[in-house]
Amino acid sequence: MVKQDQLWPGGFHFFFDDGLFQPGTDSFLLGNFPRLRRGARVCDLGAGTGLLGLLLLAREPSLQVTNVELQEAAVELARQNAALNGLSDRVANLRVDLRDKTRLPPAGTFDLVVSNPPYFDAARGAVAKGTERGLARADCTCTLPQLCAAAARLLRHGGSFCLVFRVERMAELFACLQGCGLEPKRLRLVQNTAQSAPKLLLLEARKGGKPGLSVAAPLLLRGPDGGESEELAQIYFRDKE
Repeated sequence: MVKQDQLWPGGFHFFFDDGLFQPGTDSFLLGNFPRLRRGARVCDLGAGTGLLGLLLLAREPSLQVTNVELQEAAVELARQNAALNGLSDRVANLRVDLRDKTRLPPAGTFDLVVSNPPYFDAARGAVAKGTERGLARADCTCTLPQLCAAAARLLRHGGSFCLVFRVERMAELFACLQGCGLEPKRLRLVQNTAQSAPKLLLLEARKGGKPGLSVAAPLLLRGPDGGESEELAQIYFRDKE
Protein backbone atom coordinates (compact mmCIF):
# COMPACT_ATOMS: atom_id res chain seq x y z
CA MET A 1 0.00 0.00 0.00
CA VAL A 2 1.44 3.37 -1.06
CA LYS A 3 1.61 6.02 1.67
CA GLN A 4 2.83 9.60 1.80
CA ASP A 5 4.92 11.41 4.41
CA GLN A 6 6.93 14.62 4.73
CA LEU A 7 10.46 15.23 5.99
CA TRP A 8 9.28 18.27 7.97
CA PRO A 9 6.42 20.80 7.65
CA GLY A 10 7.21 22.63 4.43
CA GLY A 11 9.89 20.09 3.48
CA PHE A 12 9.95 17.41 0.81
CA HIS A 13 7.02 15.02 0.55
CA PHE A 14 7.66 11.40 -0.36
CA PHE A 15 5.69 8.32 -1.34
CA PHE A 16 6.68 4.94 0.04
CA ASP A 17 5.37 1.40 0.15
CA ASP A 18 5.97 -0.81 3.18
CA GLY A 19 6.08 -3.82 0.87
CA LEU A 20 9.07 -2.36 -1.00
CA PHE A 21 11.32 -0.15 1.11
CA GLN A 22 10.25 1.24 4.46
CA PRO A 23 11.65 4.68 5.41
CA GLY A 24 13.88 3.43 8.22
CA THR A 25 16.32 5.08 10.59
CA ASP A 26 19.28 3.72 8.62
CA SER A 27 18.32 5.81 5.57
CA PHE A 28 18.12 8.97 7.68
CA LEU A 29 21.46 8.20 9.32
CA LEU A 30 23.12 7.74 5.94
CA GLY A 31 21.43 10.85 4.55
CA ASN A 32 23.15 12.89 7.24
CA PHE A 33 26.60 11.25 6.95
CA PRO A 34 28.27 12.26 3.64
CA ARG A 35 30.21 15.49 3.30
CA LEU A 36 28.43 17.32 0.50
CA ARG A 37 29.89 19.80 -1.99
CA ARG A 38 27.85 22.23 -4.04
CA GLY A 39 26.92 20.81 -7.42
CA ALA A 40 28.27 17.34 -6.62
CA ARG A 41 27.18 14.44 -8.83
CA VAL A 42 25.70 11.72 -6.64
CA CYS A 43 24.63 8.16 -7.43
CA ASP A 44 22.48 6.05 -5.10
CA LEU A 45 22.96 2.33 -5.79
CA GLY A 46 19.88 0.32 -4.87
CA ALA A 47 17.94 3.54 -4.40
CA GLY A 48 14.54 2.03 -3.69
CA THR A 49 11.91 4.77 -3.83
CA GLY A 50 14.50 7.57 -3.81
CA LEU A 51 14.25 8.70 -0.19
CA LEU A 52 18.02 8.88 0.34
CA GLY A 53 18.40 11.26 -2.59
CA LEU A 54 15.71 13.51 -1.10
CA LEU A 55 17.52 13.51 2.25
CA LEU A 56 20.75 14.60 0.56
CA LEU A 57 19.00 17.27 -1.50
CA ALA A 58 17.37 18.58 1.66
CA ARG A 59 20.89 19.27 2.93
CA GLU A 60 22.38 20.54 -0.37
CA PRO A 61 19.83 21.58 -3.03
CA SER A 62 22.46 21.97 -5.78
CA LEU A 63 23.23 18.23 -6.02
CA GLN A 64 22.60 16.20 -9.16
CA VAL A 65 21.29 12.78 -8.07
CA THR A 66 21.04 9.59 -10.11
CA ASN A 67 19.02 6.76 -8.56
CA VAL A 68 19.83 3.22 -9.71
CA GLU A 69 17.25 0.60 -8.78
CA LEU A 70 16.21 -2.81 -10.11
CA GLN A 71 12.57 -3.08 -8.97
CA GLU A 72 10.16 -1.39 -11.38
CA ALA A 73 7.57 -0.45 -8.75
CA ALA A 74 10.22 1.26 -6.63
CA VAL A 75 11.59 3.17 -9.64
CA GLU A 76 8.11 4.43 -10.44
CA LEU A 77 7.65 5.74 -6.89
CA ALA A 78 11.08 7.39 -7.07
CA ARG A 79 10.01 9.16 -10.27
CA GLN A 80 6.82 10.32 -8.56
CA ASN A 81 8.80 11.56 -5.57
CA ALA A 82 11.06 13.64 -7.80
CA ALA A 83 8.09 15.12 -9.67
CA LEU A 84 6.13 15.72 -6.45
CA ASN A 85 8.92 17.95 -5.13
CA GLY A 86 9.77 19.69 -8.41
CA LEU A 87 13.10 17.87 -8.65
CA SER A 88 12.81 16.14 -12.00
CA ASP A 89 15.64 18.31 -13.34
CA ARG A 90 17.93 17.27 -10.46
CA VAL A 91 17.00 13.61 -10.00
CA ALA A 92 17.37 10.91 -12.67
CA ASN A 93 15.82 7.50 -12.03
CA LEU A 94 17.26 4.49 -13.83
CA ARG A 95 15.80 0.99 -13.74
CA VAL A 96 19.10 -0.83 -14.03
CA ASP A 97 20.75 -3.92 -12.58
CA LEU A 98 23.94 -2.46 -11.08
CA ARG A 99 25.79 -5.63 -12.12
CA ASP A 100 25.22 -4.71 -15.79
CA LYS A 101 28.10 -2.41 -16.72
CA THR A 102 26.63 -1.76 -20.17
CA ARG A 103 23.56 -0.04 -18.71
CA LEU A 104 25.15 1.90 -15.86
CA PRO A 105 26.29 5.51 -16.34
CA PRO A 106 29.83 5.90 -17.70
CA ALA A 107 32.79 5.10 -15.47
CA GLY A 108 34.13 7.98 -13.39
CA THR A 109 30.87 9.97 -13.63
CA PHE A 110 30.23 10.65 -9.94
CA ASP A 111 31.80 12.55 -7.06
CA LEU A 112 29.84 10.58 -4.47
CA VAL A 113 28.18 7.17 -4.47
CA VAL A 114 25.86 6.21 -1.60
CA SER A 115 24.11 2.98 -0.74
CA ASN A 116 21.90 1.49 1.92
CA PRO A 117 22.52 -2.08 0.73
CA PRO A 118 20.96 -5.35 1.88
CA TYR A 119 22.53 -6.21 5.22
CA PHE A 120 22.28 -9.97 5.10
CA ASP A 121 24.06 -12.63 3.09
CA ALA A 122 21.37 -14.59 1.24
CA ALA A 123 23.70 -17.60 1.04
CA ARG A 124 23.45 -17.91 4.82
CA GLY A 125 19.65 -18.15 4.66
CA ALA A 126 18.95 -15.13 6.87
CA VAL A 127 15.99 -13.83 4.85
CA ALA A 128 13.37 -15.48 2.66
CA LYS A 129 14.17 -15.11 -1.03
CA GLY A 130 11.90 -14.12 -3.89
CA THR A 131 9.99 -11.22 -2.31
CA GLU A 132 10.42 -7.45 -2.60
CA ARG A 133 11.19 -7.27 1.13
CA GLY A 134 13.69 -10.09 0.76
CA LEU A 135 15.46 -8.29 -2.08
CA ALA A 136 15.73 -5.18 0.09
CA ARG A 137 17.15 -7.04 3.10
CA ALA A 138 19.33 -9.78 1.62
CA ASP A 139 21.83 -9.73 -1.25
CA CYS A 140 19.83 -12.12 -3.44
CA THR A 141 20.43 -10.11 -6.62
CA CYS A 142 23.66 -8.27 -5.78
CA THR A 143 26.46 -9.36 -3.47
CA LEU A 144 28.67 -7.04 -1.45
CA PRO A 145 31.66 -7.48 -3.81
CA GLN A 146 29.41 -6.63 -6.78
CA LEU A 147 28.12 -3.50 -5.03
CA CYS A 148 31.64 -2.31 -4.18
CA ALA A 149 32.81 -2.97 -7.74
CA ALA A 150 29.93 -0.91 -9.15
CA ALA A 151 30.67 1.97 -6.77
CA ALA A 152 34.38 1.91 -7.63
CA ARG A 153 33.63 1.96 -11.36
CA LEU A 154 31.20 4.88 -11.15
CA LEU A 155 33.38 7.11 -8.95
CA ARG A 156 35.96 9.55 -10.24
CA HIS A 157 39.45 9.26 -8.75
CA GLY A 158 39.25 10.79 -5.28
CA GLY A 159 35.49 10.36 -5.10
CA SER A 160 33.78 8.90 -2.03
CA PHE A 161 31.54 5.90 -1.39
CA CYS A 162 29.34 6.24 1.71
CA LEU A 163 27.16 3.47 3.07
CA VAL A 164 25.40 2.14 6.15
CA PHE A 165 25.97 -1.50 7.05
CA ARG A 166 25.94 -4.11 9.80
CA VAL A 167 28.87 -4.10 12.22
CA GLU A 168 29.01 -7.90 12.18
CA ARG A 169 30.10 -7.77 8.52
CA MET A 170 32.66 -4.98 8.94
CA ALA A 171 35.72 -7.11 8.15
CA GLU A 172 34.05 -8.44 5.00
CA LEU A 173 33.09 -4.91 3.97
CA PHE A 174 36.62 -3.54 4.40
CA ALA A 175 38.08 -6.42 2.40
CA CYS A 176 35.61 -5.91 -0.45
CA LEU A 177 36.23 -2.16 -0.58
CA GLN A 178 40.01 -2.46 -0.57
CA GLY A 179 39.83 -5.17 -3.22
CA CYS A 180 38.11 -2.64 -5.49
CA GLY A 181 40.53 0.22 -4.83
CA LEU A 182 38.28 1.94 -2.28
CA GLU A 183 40.14 2.82 0.92
CA PRO A 184 38.10 3.14 4.15
CA LYS A 185 38.70 6.66 5.45
CA ARG A 186 35.98 7.64 7.94
CA LEU A 187 34.03 5.34 10.26
CA ARG A 188 31.24 6.01 12.73
CA LEU A 189 29.53 3.31 14.76
CA VAL A 190 25.84 3.61 15.66
CA GLN A 191 24.70 2.61 19.15
CA ASN A 192 21.28 2.63 20.76
CA THR A 193 22.75 3.92 24.04
CA ALA A 194 26.22 4.68 25.39
CA GLN A 195 26.21 1.29 27.15
CA SER A 196 24.97 -0.85 24.24
CA ALA A 197 27.10 -2.54 21.61
CA PRO A 198 26.96 -1.01 18.10
CA LYS A 199 24.93 -2.81 15.46
CA LEU A 200 25.28 -0.41 12.51
CA LEU A 201 28.20 1.47 11.00
CA LEU A 202 28.50 4.47 8.72
CA LEU A 203 31.55 4.41 6.47
CA GLU A 204 33.17 6.65 3.88
CA ALA A 205 35.68 5.02 1.52
CA ARG A 206 37.69 6.98 -1.06
CA LYS A 207 38.67 5.82 -4.53
CA GLY A 208 42.45 5.85 -4.74
CA GLY A 209 42.74 7.02 -1.13
CA LYS A 210 45.81 6.44 1.00
CA PRO A 211 45.59 4.14 4.05
CA GLY A 212 44.45 5.83 7.23
CA LEU A 213 41.09 5.49 8.97
CA SER A 214 39.47 8.18 11.12
CA VAL A 215 37.03 6.85 13.73
CA ALA A 216 34.46 9.34 15.05
CA ALA A 217 32.66 9.22 18.39
CA PRO A 218 29.69 6.82 18.29
CA LEU A 219 26.33 8.12 17.15
CA LEU A 220 23.89 7.51 20.00
CA LEU A 221 20.23 7.03 19.14
CA ARG A 222 19.00 7.41 22.74
CA GLY A 223 19.90 9.96 25.39
CA PRO A 224 20.48 9.35 29.13
CA ASP A 225 16.73 9.61 29.76
CA GLY A 226 15.96 6.92 27.20
CA GLY A 227 14.40 9.36 24.78
CA GLU A 228 15.53 10.31 21.30
CA SER A 229 19.02 11.83 21.36
CA GLU A 230 19.53 15.45 20.28
CA GLU A 231 21.62 14.33 17.32
CA LEU A 232 19.00 11.85 16.10
CA ALA A 233 16.33 14.56 16.43
CA GLN A 234 18.43 16.81 14.19
CA ILE A 235 18.93 13.96 11.69
CA TYR A 236 15.13 13.60 11.55
CA PHE A 237 14.79 17.38 10.96
CA ARG A 238 12.95 17.90 14.26
CA ASP A 239 14.66 21.30 14.50
CA LYS A 240 12.62 22.38 11.46
CA GLU A 241 9.26 21.42 12.95
